[in-house]
Amino acid sequence: MNRLVAVGITIALLTACQKENSDSQKDNLTTNKSLSESQTQIEKTVQTESERLNQWFEVKYEEQLQMSPIGLTFLGRKDKYDQIDEATEAEEKRQLKWQGESVSELKLMFDYEKLNQETKTSYDIWVYQYEQALEGQQFTRNAYVFTQMQGIQSFAAQFLINFHKVDNESDMKAYIKRIAGVSRIISDFLDRAKVYANGGVRPPRFAYEGVIEQAQNLVTGAPFTKATDDAPLWADAKSKISALLEKEEINEEQSTQLKADAKQALISHFQPSYEKLISWFKNDIDNTAEIGQGVGSQPNGKNYYNYQLKMSTTTNLTADEIHQIGLKEVNRLTNEMEAIKNKVNFKGSLQDFFDYIKTDQRFFYPNTDIGRQGYITDSENYLAFINQELPKYFGILPKADLVVKRVEAFREQDGAAQHYFPGTPDGKRPGVYYAHLSDMKSMPKNEMEAIAYHEGSPGHHMQISIAQELTSVPQFRTQANFNAYAEGWGLYSELLAKEMGAYKSEYSDFGRLTTEIWRAVRLVVDTGLHSKGWTEEQAVAFFTEKTPIAEGAVKSEVRRYMVWPGQATGYKIGMLKILELRAFAEKELADKFDIRAFHDTILGGGAMPLTILERRVKEWVDANK
Repeated sequence: MNRLVAVGITIALLTACQKENSDSQKDNLTTNKSLSESQTQIEKTVQTESERLNQWFEVKYEEQLQMSPIGLTFLGRKDKYDQIDEATEAEEKRQLKWQGESVSELKLMFDYEKLNQETKTSYDIWVYQYEQALEGQQFTRNAYVFTQMQGIQSFAAQFLINFHKVDNESDMKAYIKRIAGVSRIISDFLDRAKVYANGGVRPPRFAYEGVIEQAQNLVTGAPFTKATDDAPLWADAKSKISALLEKEEINEEQSTQLKADAKQALISHFQPSYEKLISWFKNDIDNTAEIGQGVGSQPNGKNYYNYQLKMSTTTNLTADEIHQIGLKEVNRLTNEMEAIKNKVNFKGSLQDFFDYIKTDQRFFYPNTDIGRQGYITDSENYLAFINQELPKYFGILPKADLVVKRVEAFREQDGAAQHYFPGTPDGKRPGVYYAHLSDMKSMPKNEMEAIAYHEGSPGHHMQISIAQELTSVPQFRTQANFNAYAEGWGLYSELLAKEMGAYKSEYSDFGRLTTEIWRAVRLVVDTGLHSKGWTEEQAVAFFTEKTPIAEGAVKSEVRRYMVWPGQATGYKIGMLKILELRAFAEKELADKFDIRAFHDTILGGGAMPLTILERRVKEWVDANK
């Protein structure tokens, strides 16, 4: 999963859509203060229209960034370092109104026909983001606020531990203030969850159970309970303060005071907010469905799901069309898996081969710390091999480093999907490939190679790092995230790695096919759950029949789709579009086709909707004929 996705419901709700009609605002905007300020900041005399617009984008994106202290920290900046984003509906509406006004201003101030192709793409993406948000305004209260997959309850601690860097006393004081800020945003989101629940929108019971468990993990241990072990945030705060003392950034007296302040913030602010959260979820859990259903059963749920599909795939494909694409891909990949089964001379059916893959000890690390380190070390070795091959397939290479880490204990889940968090644009914080390793039986060896390429290079780490390092496009495009583009690239990367010489054994290549059919099954299961009335049991049964995915992972996957409708469809739809565009370019350019230039064209503009990506590739083909 893309890393920026992990901000999860915080960012999703803060950028939800309730906008005014842009055309009705044009007259008002001519005297709007924002317009006047923008005009004074942008010199219009000796500049091209594209240069003017790119400067406008920089001004507007900086305004947008200043609305999100969390977003600023993700970029490695220390603006508003002691603050946390606001998450009230009032603040959301204010930000959304700003976005609508920015689009009206864009259309009023700039002549689209005078822009060069790259700047037209920037213009189109800025407008596209607004139009998608505008369309989704009616579904604001269909979203799940807290789930086992997403939610501020686990993200807040992860954010402070991993992304709030402490270099000096001031940074640590900001960290302590942010502990209090976490309690406020928890309360904001809890208020919204209550409102949504009153409207009939609750995630299934397993999601409540996951939220309760994650929240309890964060307030268990010192200083919250009488325990020898420290709670995660208290352990992190002490560690960061000790590091400052060791570097002589602070003295003993300052260290003692900072620890006292951190402890006080945790007990006075953090603990009460989490106890309220846990209490409400425990009291409300009897109102949830013990057997989970898709969002199609919610008020306005079918329309909401269709919108989610559009957002995820950046296409107009219907649920039925996506379901059929999934069935077709499952059949194709099943035939390829049969071929490998025969190559290794396995005697028995494909289901028998699945059972062999899922049970034979040769395909698993021991469920010990040594086994977990083995998974991390071997993943690092796979990525080291692929890094040597990258210059043969890419002209643009990332500068940022990548590290492989185990998921923090307070949010680790048996069988949950591996995922990626991006580093900072300046490279000071590396990208992280996170692995859930609490249950090694859910992490088979033959699949890990493909997953490493998906999350690392040439997948998410490469794609996101290159985007963040771009200087040829406005900054907002370096941080844009479109699910089908990002996850489609990640899945394409798994196949590309084979072309690059990876998967030395048939079993490893079978693992690659396993991860690909996994994404094809997602098209069937996701649409089945949310548009065809499938039960969780039906979804698990289909998944188990068509893949050798471990039982724990299957259950975790299906429950992920149930609380994150549509997201899982972006992978295969995006991959198929990239393969389609590559086939088109190879046919049109013939001997002139350059794989490095093709990949640079895909990655060199940052993430974008598939419709705009298709236009970009066709423009590149035309320019090279």
